[in-house]
Amino acid sequence: MRRTSASIPPGFILRLGLFGAMALLLVAGAAQAQRVEGSRAAASGMYEAEVPVNSQSAAERKAGFARAMAQVLGKISGDRSAASRPGVGAELANAAEYVDSYDYRQDEGVSAGGAPTFNTALIVRFDEEAVNEVAGALGIPVWPTPRPKPVLWLAIDDGSGPRLVGVRQNDVASPLTSRARERGYRLGLPAGNAAEQAVVGAIWRGDTAAVARASARYQPPMQLIGKLYRNDGGWTADWAFVDDGRVLKSWSIDHNNARQALAAGADGAADALASRYAKAPETGPAGSYRVVFTGIDDTEDYLRLSAYLQDLSVVRDITPLRATAQGLELELDLASGLSGLRRMAARGEVLVAGEDQVEGATPTFQVR
Repeated sequence: MRRTSASIPPGFILRLGLFGAMALLLVAGAAQAQRVEGSRAAASGMYEAEVPVNSQSAAERKAGFARAMAQVLGKISGDRSAASRPGVGAELANAAEYVDSYDYRQDEGVSAGGAPTFNTALIVRFDEEAVNEVAGALGIPVWPTPRPKPVLWLAIDDGSGPRLVGVRQNDVASPLTSRARERGYRLGLPAGNAAEQAVVGAIWRGDTAAVARASARYQPPMQLIGKLYRNDGGWTADWAFVDDGRVLKSWSIDHNNARQALAAGADGAADALASRYAKAPETGPAGSYRVVFTGIDDTEDYLRLSAYLQDLSVVRDITPLRATAQGLELELDLASGLSGLRRMAARGEVLVAGEDQVEGATPTFQVR
């Protein structure tokens, strides 16, 4: 049934109470969609992603694969800017090569004018091993699994006094918990009993140690602590992320949209967790390297090598240097050093890295 603000009786929000009012506020303006179940479930795993598409055409699907892979790289690394790292853009253009399977889901909704709408989502499942290989070759850090599930201690004051958000008010926290899942981890909520309601005072005065003590019954010893309150133009959210009693990060955000102010809490916690626990693969420094390629017998071999190198996301530029009896020497500008080039070469069928190379000597690759 369609709802509008005009259909809410006067005084209804006051009778509904803080959390009912917040729930209305947080869904205001959102699509009132009814999910149409497809043959497969929505994306939920680390190597799965869901993106909106305008149609099921091949062009839309290709673009959707790229956006979905960007999401997956963000989840496995914990880095929301993973897609902008050197070399990643070129690999996203080839995202279809990493797809294990895909499916579509349609949602029915109602527009602001009352007309029915049909939105399509592309659900993509990627090959875990292949994605890990490309992440390693490009130097993208990996945030190991299983991942911790911090406890969310959130207090909200919409003008009626601060209240704790517990398990029973999980809908109010959905902008946070949903955003956390998109970033590759989950948040838990406290039970919200009478004793825990008293923790609101500690949250409001920024006493993270008191909140951590109140959270001792929960595991792990990590807390995302936040308070959301009205300001002149909208909402302010103050956040702190605590790990084993230590504040790893604190931040604030002002936004006219309460959902966005809440989602910023999940983003900040993900940034803090990934910064501490994500492990960067061993790659060489980006820069220019001289590399010798052997096995080039004719023009066709050279053109095949050139096309292959230009297609590698770790190769940013190619400068021919000289041809000798030993092979063709090129200067390659590499986004993740020689180790990245070796990893990429191992995935393909064009190059074989030379064995037992002397340290300090020009590295050699043989064209198959």
